[in-house]
Amino acid sequence: MNKSRRTVIFIARTGVIAGVYAALTILLAPISYGAVQCRVSEAMTLLPLLMPEAVPGLIIGCLLANIYSGWWVDMVFGTLATVIAALGTFLIGKLCRSLKGMPLLAAVPPVLVNAIILPLMWLLFSADAAYWFNFATVLAGQAAAVYVLGVPLYYGLRKAKVAEWGLR
Repeated sequence: MNKSRRTVIFIARTGVIAGVYAALTILLAPISYGAVQCRVSEAMTLLPLLMPEAVPGLIIGCLLANIYSGWWVDMVFGTLATVIAALGTFLIGKLCRSLKGMPLLAAVPPVLVNAIILPLMWLLFSADAAYWFNFATVLAGQAAAVYVLGVPLYYGLRKAKVAEWGLR
């Protein structure tokens, strides 16, 4: 396959991932924003294990979803959390590919990074000073989205060989 076709596929997949992430987050806005949240779209955070284009897709999708929140701090720091988490998941996938249970380990960055950064963001830039409460609620919501929804999604997409679609 030539390089231009691979580039088109990379861009298309990035756009689809970004669009699905943003749409899910915005459509489920009542549970996607705030101290007690469960972003269903975070189930997609294991996609970097299957394809590298998921990293920019998740970042763009998160930025679009955070623009909808209307809070510049969320646009900057919420998206920064996704940058760190997506790169962490991608690197774990590359470094630990042969490790049994690798997806469970690769799910740690999106859960832990968001649980640390989002409450810190609220503590520093809003009147919400309940860091540990927010840490616990974000951790629980992220764990539900990533482990309960994301891990099965990862295994289903891996079984469907989604990473190979369009590349033949």
